[in-house]
This record gives sequence, structure tokens and C-alpha cells, in this order.
Amino acid sequence: MEADIVIEGCLILPMTERRVISPGLIAIKDHLITYVGKESDAPRFEADKVLEGHGKVAMPGFVNCHTHAAMSILRGVAEDQELDKWLKETIWPLEAKLKPTDVYHGALLSCLEMIENGTTCFSDMYFHEDIVAEAVEESGLRAVLAPGILEARDARRGAKMLEDAIRIAEKYHGYADGRVTTQIGPHTAYTCSLDLLKKVRDAASSLEVGIHIHLAESKDGSRLVRDLYGHGEVELLSDAGFLDGDVLAAHCIHISQKDIAVLASRGVKVAYNPVADMKLASGTPRVKEFLEAGVVVGLGTDGPASNNSLDMFETMKFAALLQKAFYMDPRVLPARKVVEMATVDGARALGIDRSVGSLEVGKRADLILIDMEKPHLTPMHDPYASLAYSSRGGDVDTTIVDGRILMENREVKTLDRGEVMKKGRETALDLISR
Repeated sequence: MEADIVIEGCLILPMTERRVISPGLIAIKDHLITYVGKESDAPRFEADKVLEGHGKVAMPGFVNCHTHAAMSILRGVAEDQELDKWLKETIWPLEAKLKPTDVYHGALLSCLEMIENGTTCFSDMYFHEDIVAEAVEESGLRAVLAPGILEARDARRGAKMLEDAIRIAEKYHGYADGRVTTQIGPHTAYTCSLDLLKKVRDAASSLEVGIHIHLAESKDGSRLVRDLYGHGEVELLSDAGFLDGDVLAAHCIHISQKDIAVLASRGVKVAYNPVADMKLASGTPRVKEFLEAGVVVGLGTDGPASNNSLDMFETMKFAALLQKAFYMDPRVLPARKVVEMATVDGARALGIDRSVGSLEVGKRADLILIDMEKPHLTPMHDPYASLAYSSRGGDVDTTIVDGRILMENREVKTLDRGEVMKKGRETALDLISR
């Protein structure tokens, strides 16, 4: 049989069932996985490229469910502040100066970081998402892009941003050979009026794209919504007909058990961002209750300015440990589940699980090889525990998206690493000096 790429001798975590395949073999042809299983059971392949997988774990690439990629150029400029001050005094004033070229270089820098850390797909909400789409195309990654909408009590501004978001969502849905899909991204229920949010709902339904929104992230924001409308955020959006199965809600911290039941009944997906939630002292979402209610929960890093990393290994570890500490129970969010949240559950949260998120014949070939021949990964009694608690981004050896090798032996193939970092530094300094 013919193949474009064959990976031999690896330990495979397909994330489809509770099994480990070793030694395993994966074959890729025309962007798709054509074989995944025992090496001894595999047919004979004639491959253009053979990758040596001994000592490596092969698994689906990570799906980062919530970030703001271009904010890499703001990494480290606003530290040790609560969210309200962080946004109003530093981030928003700097974002008001952003140019499309700033967004491009910031997004490209984040794409480079994600390739090196094993993220193959990310869900982004920010400004100039058409420019982010160009960075995604160049890098070779997969992305779900949501043009951001921030009304801030200016109805004309909100209407214009919605108009731009609709234009971008229409134009770039299916861009880059299908690697880019789109959503619409209203910032929050307190920075967008209820009237605008209803228009977002109508537009998303008409375009058949999803919605990406921050929900109940901070106490101050939740209090403001209650003061404005007399209802909590979840109740407000539910009564307005906003919530549906195509909504991706980031954070979801300051909500009640009743709210969780509402999210579950509406099919809303949740992006859990443990590092940023801790760093900004926003609080801890009750992930155990979300999962018990049947809510699909994926993992996100949030933006590089509030994390300050896009390393999904770090996110997995903190995701598990934060929940264990919050519930005072080491059994909460075990290693296997947190790896699922970073892969197949993340794909479910973004509505792309028919294409990616697990290693199955017929799915797009988005996968990574992790070098386990490291002191901090020795011995490996449980591969899920090694990934969730011991691994880090630098352990990723190879990153493949849509059947294309983006990084091999830690060498990025699609981007000029030095040039991307240089442009990122120059852009950041220029923005700060304006």
C-alpha cells in the first residue's frame, strides 16, 4: 500500500478508547490517517517518508480551546493585577493602538510557539482575525477564528464590529484548504449590549457558525451584569435565546449549580483556562460539576499576556492540580481525563471532532510525537500520567497537521524561527512606544 508518511514503532494513544497500542504504526495518505494500529498487524506500506517512532508517544495534537494569539506581543507588560485593572489600565489602551501588522506578527509568534509545543489547532478570539487567518495559513496550523466584538456602550462601534465580524466569518470559513473555520466573538455580556448579543445570535445561526464568548469570568463583570439586568449572565443569555450547542463559553467561574444545569441542557461547551484564571485570581470553575452534568469541557491557555505561555502540557497539569486542590480530593480530574480534555474533548468543544481530536482511520492527520527518552519522563508506568504531570512543550519532537510535517526533530519546517521571533520583539517594542 502507498502512503505519504509512515510512523513506525511508536506507542500510540489514539484517544478513542482506553487502550495503548505498542509497538504501533500510523500511515498517512492525502491528509488522512489510513492506518493506526499494531505494527505487527499492519499491511506493507511504500511510503515517501518514514518517521522513527521508537521511544516516542504518538497522540492527537493538542486543541487549545481559548486564546488570543496576537497578544504574544503583550506578554509581560501587565503583571500581578486583577482582571478589571489589567484590562482597563494596560491592555485595552494598548489594544487601541494595534495595527493589522501588529496582529500578524503577534499571531505568527504564537503559531511558532504552538507548533513547538504540540498544539495543532487553536480557537482564537481577537481583532483583525482576517490577518490571523493569514498567519495560520503560513504556519500550517489549524484554527477556529472568532472576530472579536467589543461594544463598550457605543452602539455604532458595536454595529460596525459585528458587520466586520460577519464579513470575516463568511470569507474565511473553510480558508487555507479547510484548516480555518470561523465563529463570531462577542467579548462578554457586560461589554456587549443585550440587543447586540441577540444580533450576534441571529448572525451566527444564519451563517451556521459558532459563537465564542467570555462568560462569568470575573466577580466584577458578573456583578455588573446583575446590576444592569437584574439577572446573572447565564440566566440573561438563556432567556434571550443566545445559548445553544454552537456556543463556546470561556471561563464560566462565577455561576451557580442551576446555571451549570442550564448550560448542560442547552449543549453549551466550556473552555477551562486554569493558568490565566489563577494568575488573574479570577477564581476556580467547578469542572467536576460541569462533567457530572454532561457539559463538554475543553482546555485553553487564554492569551499569552495573561498566562504567559501557550504550553498545553502546563495547562493540563494545572487543570488537574487546581481541581484537586479546590475539591480537596486527589481523585478529581485524573490524568486520562485531562489528556482527553486537551485533545478529543477540545475538538468536541469546537465542533470539529468528526475531523480531528483522535487518531482514527479517515480523520485528518493532526498528530504529534513526544520524545519520552528524557530523565523527567523515566520510567513511564502510565503514559497518561507522564503526559499530564511530567511532560512539557519541549518534549514534542514532531508536529503534523493535515498530513503535513510542520516540525521534525524539533526543527520547524514552515516558519523561519529566528525571523518570527525578531519581528515579534520589534513589533512589541514599537507598540509600547506609541
